[in-house]
Amino acid sequence: MFSAIARIFRTPDLRRKIGFTLGIIALYRLGSFIPTPFVDFGNVQACLAANQDASGLYQLVNLFSGGALLQLSIFALGIMPYITASIIVQLLRVVIPHFETLYKEGQTGQGKLTQYTRYLTIALGILQSTTLITVARSGALFGTSGAAECSQLLTNDAWYAIMLMVITMTAGTGVIMWMGEMVTEKGIGNGMSILIFTSIAARFPASLFAIAQERSIETLIVVLIIGLLIVAAVVFVEQSQRRVPVQYAKRMVGKRTYGGNNTYIPIKVNMAGVIPIIFASSLLYLPALIAQFNQPAAGQEPAAWVVWITNYLTKGDHPLYMLLYFLLIVGFTYFYVAITFNPEEVADNMKKYGGFIPGIRAGRPTAEYLDFVLTRVTLPGSIYLGLIALIPLIAFVAIGANQNFPFGGASILIIVGVGLETVKQIDSQLQQRHYEGLLR
Repeated sequence: MFSAIARIFRTPDLRRKIGFTLGIIALYRLGSFIPTPFVDFGNVQACLAANQDASGLYQLVNLFSGGALLQLSIFALGIMPYITASIIVQLLRVVIPHFETLYKEGQTGQGKLTQYTRYLTIALGILQSTTLITVARSGALFGTSGAAECSQLLTNDAWYAIMLMVITMTAGTGVIMWMGEMVTEKGIGNGMSILIFTSIAARFPASLFAIAQERSIETLIVVLIIGLLIVAAVVFVEQSQRRVPVQYAKRMVGKRTYGGNNTYIPIKVNMAGVIPIIFASSLLYLPALIAQFNQPAAGQEPAAWVVWITNYLTKGDHPLYMLLYFLLIVGFTYFYVAITFNPEEVADNMKKYGGFIPGIRAGRPTAEYLDFVLTRVTLPGSIYLGLIALIPLIAFVAIGANQNFPFGGASILIIVGVGLETVKQIDSQLQQRHYEGLLR
């Protein structure tokens, strides 16, 4: 292992790519601590110390920004606007035929879709930064249980100050998007994924230290052992796939023979990745948001439905919340897989190039067979996603850990997934240079 790492740094091109990636990561983390203009940094830090748990509405965004959201830094929005824009553009391919046409045009069409994603990212950055500043200005960013300083997070709330803060945060989103694209082009791995990985990994030490401080060292050791088992299980499932065999008939073109080779269609157990967890979390935040904007005036009793939402759908410690969360993840997994993998399109492409599944007729029977396999494989994948997403909630109930518990939910899926892909890319780079490779 150490010899393989030494080979990495003895390769000039690979060493330069890794150094460039690490430099971008350092700049990204630095920007997460630079406060936006007209933000009272002292009051923000006091509120963070008094409220260790992020409010439910901003928990996921705060996780993906590496804690920068609640610090109101220039990179407060993190990579979340780009993730949201990418998901929206991907879903619009089903609704807008022009987007599907662009996707099938190859590199040129996909370049246009990337451009649309950039524009939408900036628009979402303006919207989300405006919402964040409005909530911070009202004093509700840290919930109703915050310290007195939490109602005075801004030093100036004039219109020009608000506009400058919106421009700064939106520009920060644009810079993050540019950093991710630069890492993809000149560094190692997918740039956006690397930045998300960095944001989540940056919160691991604080989460583990909080467990040791609030509980005990023994509890921390047990959590680490359980965490290693969870990581091993996630690696096993993420690498699992159902390989559907495909054969291509031989074709004679002139004096040359084409085709006749055997391959397979890899259908992963978890084809949806972390997207269903993001969808389910966002949908479950809507009732809490509606209840927050329907709070009664001082001295009045809240409505019965507001009380019900506050008791059952605001925190993750109630069985009803956990059940809804689990069922939403299962449903969104099937929904997202159905959008991203089209059996009819795959069957048509196979038929066009003379491919067939042994024992299955080409055309519609092939599409039906692929749909059957996909449905069967997606079931354990959706249950797996639901159980992984419930781990932070169970830890919150069992040991009182905050809901950003590191060994579960979206965080562990992203950490493991991005780590595996990055290691594979480094391994392929080494093998291209006639080395043994990083993996055996």
